[in-house]
Amino acid sequence: MNRYLPVARQHFLAALASTSVVVKTISAVVVLLYLLSWAVDTSYALGVTPGYLFPPNFWVWTLVTHGLVEQHVWGVAANVGTVMACGRLLEPLWGALELLIFFAVVNVTAGLLAGLSYLLTYVATFHLDFLFAVHIYGVAGFLGGVLVALKQTMGDSTVLRVPQVRLKAAPALVLLFLTLLRLSGLLDSCAPLAAYSYGALSGWVYLRFYQRHSRGRGDMSDHFAFASFFPEAVQPAVGLLAGLVHAALVKIKVCRKMVKRYDVGAPSSITISLPGTDPQDAERRRQLALKALNERLKRVEDQSAWPSMDDEEDDDDDEVRTDTQPLLSDGRDTLSSTPRTSGGPTGASLSSPSSASHSGGTASSDASPAV
Repeated sequence: MNRYLPVARQHFLAALASTSVVVKTISAVVVLLYLLSWAVDTSYALGVTPGYLFPPNFWVWTLVTHGLVEQHVWGVAANVGTVMACGRLLEPLWGALELLIFFAVVNVTAGLLAGLSYLLTYVATFHLDFLFAVHIYGVAGFLGGVLVALKQTMGDSTVLRVPQVRLKAAPALVLLFLTLLRLSGLLDSCAPLAAYSYGALSGWVYLRFYQRHSRGRGDMSDHFAFASFFPEAVQPAVGLLAGLVHAALVKIKVCRKMVKRYDVGAPSSITISLPGTDPQDAERRRQLALKALNERLKRVEDQSAWPSMDDEEDDDDDEVRTDTQPLLSDGRDTLSSTPRTSGGPTGASLSSPSSASHSGGTASSDASPAV
């Protein structure tokens, strides 16, 4: 175990050095607040407490700081690892500023919605513990948003091969895992589960409708629809419900309506952009097709054995020898089969024309098919 620690430390430092100032700053703040938690209860002062978040206390700064607070070393590792994964996978696509905006949007929204949920629970039950005994902090909210963003950008990537698990199923699997931990009693509060759920939801809403990029705003592709986060058996029902909610939000001006876009200034022809045919979705499908084609061509090249040039030359020499050999043997057989006369030189001279003519006939008969 000790021999792997220097290697892991080297890889960690190399990965941290290649990230931007935003990732380094967030990671450093997480570590510093963890060290500060040994002397001060940072979860109380910097975490979201539902009773103090709303008036008359109004501790609004906790909406920004709660995602940076950790009380355990494994929480620090998960927090820093999540931020560094964003720096390696999302920041090259978005940029450092957009990553910072996404971090702030997800954390603030997750903290606000989780605190509001506990406030509504107090209204229904009148238990003060839901207001003042609950502290919402940690990486759970931002982790939910990051997994949703990775589903959007590289959802078809394989996380596990046995059993085969793709990245697009990771948000639902982590939610199920946290639910099982809460039901088994390993989680002493529902706060991480609530923060993760609201973080995933706020991340999806931001990426779906509000994120600005070179093609406009949002991502209306089919593979990023809300129903795609659920199993295929319930996707039609979830899609219908999501459509009704979206229509209601459009009427109150919260979400924008999906409209057709016509690019009549295209040089070749009219370009129509419809829901389900987003350019990002088309590019994703093209990359998958190219990857499948390359793998198939590689298998074909590995299975086929091409002969070398030396083997071809040897085969040509063998063919030349087999083609010329019968001509020489037929000539010898013809000469040897000609009867010798006992007339001495005269007989030999008389037999020569017949043998020559016979040999010439044989040569001409053998040579005519070659032409």
